[in-house]
Amino acid sequence: MTHHIISVRTYFIIYFVLMVLLVLTAAASFLPPGAPHLPIAMTIATIKAVLIVLFFMHVYYSSRLTWVVSVASFLWLALLLAFVLADYFSRGWLNIPGK
Repeated sequence: MTHHIISVRTYFIIYFVLMVLLVLTAAASFLPPGAPHLPIAMTIATIKAVLIVLFFMHVYYSSRLTWVVSVASFLWLALLLAFVLADYFSRGWLNIPGK
């Protein structure tokens, strides 16, 4: 089995993109009230996670089975987040006196 060697240039490009996304994440926290903070932050976080998995964890050059496991884990995470958010948004705010 041969291993693919990723060039240092590719690592620097991915590092630069990750740093730009980090700045975008920090800038998103300063958006005015009422702005959609969560979708913006989750989109940026997903892009960063995909870049890390593909290049730093070497999934991009791995076998198809590794791709299947990686994609399945992202789909499982998306399913869990969807259920958590559905539960959170479907709950009514209780008006409990004294709290």
